[in-house]
Amino acid sequence: MSNPVFDRIDRESRQGYAGFGASRGQTQTPQGFPQQGYGQAYPTPGQLQDMYNQPSAGPVQTGRVTMDDVVMKTLTLFSLVIGFGAVGWIGSDMNRSLGMMFWLGGMIGTLILGLVIAFKKTISVPLIIGYAALEGLFVGAISNFFNDAYGEGLVSTAVVATLATFAGMFLAYKSGFLKVTDKFRRIVTLAIFGYAIFAVINFIFAMVSNTPFGFGGTGPLGIGLSIFAVGLASLTLALDFDSIDRAIATGAPKQFSWLLAHGLIVTLVWLYIEFLRLLARLRGD
Repeated sequence: MSNPVFDRIDRESRQGYAGFGASRGQTQTPQGFPQQGYGQAYPTPGQLQDMYNQPSAGPVQTGRVTMDDVVMKTLTLFSLVIGFGAVGWIGSDMNRSLGMMFWLGGMIGTLILGLVIAFKKTISVPLIIGYAALEGLFVGAISNFFNDAYGEGLVSTAVVATLATFAGMFLAYKSGFLKVTDKFRRIVTLAIFGYAIFAVINFIFAMVSNTPFGFGGTGPLGIGLSIFAVGLASLTLALDFDSIDRAIATGAPKQFSWLLAHGLIVTLVWLYIEFLRLLARLRGD
């Protein structure tokens, strides 16, 4: 739930992205320039004039990430989550044991892969795609369980609420109504880590006590906890949008579009799960 992907992007945006630009001590030579002496290149007057007449290189020409890259990668991963989510839903509907395997396997698998992706020195597209597939199986299985346990309409309501919240947070961020400052980022990040620790403890308590929601159940305390979690996941979207803007502004390599998209999908799924829990608590006895 802590989404360490964006912590990595923020860190590298300040220090410079690994592998982007010439290494220390190396001189990059424009193609076609004659080499003179110690690796130095002296362009001819005609070549200098041609360079001057060329239009300025944009992010696409220089191999840097653009908003279009992030949008396309996000849609790709979102499609994978939806597709494997359908598999998880159908499999759970046909066989409850298979659904439990999708649920637990997806939850554990995404936790492990998420940590590997966040702390791996290089960006691995296959790992990110694998994460989206496992996440889809998990989402499909857990959605089917909530649909059977708390009535039809719960899942569709959670989907609409998630998309509406995403749109609202995006408009608030882009309009400047919600500003992401360093202080705001620190507070939200600390809250995320604190809630992640609580979520682990709550999961263990729910398993041991055989209660579906753990602390608070379907009472006022439980509903309050779910409202807090939904609000925290919503604020995390603002951090995601800001991190994307930072990566684009600082000239992150194009490959980072996969990591940015992955982080955004992680937050969206977290928000959807919290909406499921909140709505189920409201419907609980």
